[in-house]
Amino acid sequence: MLWKKLVQFGKGFFERKEESTSTDIPLGTAMHNIEITHGRGGQLARAAGAVAKLIAKEGKSATLRLPSGEVRLVSQNCLATVGQVGNIGVNQKSLDRARSKC
Repeated sequence: MLWKKLVQFGKGFFERKEESTSTDIPLGTAMHNIEITHGRGGQLARAAGAVAKLIAKEGKSATLRLPSGEVRLVSQNCLATVGQVGNIGVNQKSLDRARSKC
């Protein structure tokens, strides 16, 4: 069940669902867990700290900038979750010895 909440992004408010289609999301919004084809489940930007930006909307497709720097076209009917994936600093901890990984 999708729940609705008002969230502020920079200049204004928009109505946000837990998962929204890119037609509902304004340009420049950070998102993750993005479907490539409608109904297959999230496949893009799912790693720790990953985020993709919505660059443009043209016709039935939306342009995204992925964490790798790749620019990709995705259907506007595909679902995405607004925000950034958690656990951002997972790779910043230095391991002194092999035992510290355990």
